[in-house]
Amino acid sequence: MTSNTETAIPEDASGGMGLFERYLSVWVALAIITGIALGQFAPAVPEALSRFEYAQVSIPIAILIWAMIFPMMAQIDFSAIVNVRKEPKGLAITTAVNWLIKPFTMFAIAWFFLMVVFEPLIAPELASEYLAGAILLGAAPCTAMVFVWSYLTKGDAAYTLVQVSVNDLIMLFAFAPIVVFLLGVSNIQVPWDTVILSVVLYIVIPLTAGYLTRRKMIARHGQRWFDEVFMKRIGPITPAALIVTLVLLFAFQGEVILENPLHIALIAVPLIIQTFLIFFIAYGWAKLWKVRHSVAAPAGMIGASNFFELAVASAIALFGLQSGAALAAVVGVLVEVPVMLMLVKIANRTRDYFPA
Repeated sequence: MTSNTETAIPEDASGGMGLFERYLSVWVALAIITGIALGQFAPAVPEALSRFEYAQVSIPIAILIWAMIFPMMAQIDFSAIVNVRKEPKGLAITTAVNWLIKPFTMFAIAWFFLMVVFEPLIAPELASEYLAGAILLGAAPCTAMVFVWSYLTKGDAAYTLVQVSVNDLIMLFAFAPIVVFLLGVSNIQVPWDTVILSVVLYIVIPLTAGYLTRRKMIARHGQRWFDEVFMKRIGPITPAALIVTLVLLFAFQGEVILENPLHIALIAVPLIIQTFLIFFIAYGWAKLWKVRHSVAAPAGMIGASNFFELAVASAIALFGLQSGAALAAVVGVLVEVPVMLMLVKIANRTRDYFPA
């Protein structure tokens, strides 16, 4: 699938993606190879890093994850939420799909494939860990890449910002209860305090830091400087931190992958099915409600894609670097870009089905 990333980009859309976003699946594949090689030929490196822990939280990984998430949080303009009253349907669809449907369909689809269909191919304990990783992906709707998908479908940027801002606020309160509930249904016991610590570390802290930084920088230098100078300066931090995190993750995951290479494909199956299902639920709902295309397309994209940085961070915090949950969350990164580019092409080809 990663080899098709380049050809999957729509002819009119490739200019909207940076080099990193356009070839994300390629970079992830390279991170897999580099990480596995590091774990096999220089095992002292991951072993040394594993010693830097506090309360079962890897300090190097926590720093890298903050670096990944902070630039995304800094671009969120919560003041834009007040404008939603002018056009509430798009936000209603996004909110309902992301929080009342998506986590539960992800659980159902992943459970069916990982625990039933693929039961002869995956050991039960490992299948449970993969299911946990899928649950974490399903409970974390997209925050950053959705701006790329919105751009590629000629979405309303201001409305997309509102949808993302509301999602981030809901995530503060809904992520932990949904994760704990679905993990409990799966007989995967995770202490509440561990989940709450994960939310504080990887949502509350970077969101607060991003909000305060945004306010201070705009007050001092103005909105234009913030958008065109500051955000461009810190933007490369996210992809760099993501790739380094994945290299370290796969340095710990090397043995599992080498022993079970088929598992990558097996994990990808329910994730891909879930992505298409959620997109068509949101996109079809918007069509029935006669929502304009520039709102409908991003509404489908937000639910279909995932805040995979948070999912990876939570999987590591809850289950560890070497867990199947962390591996499943990373497979979500691997498959997301080529699948989402297919959905971008579908959205652009069906533009005429929606109000102008």
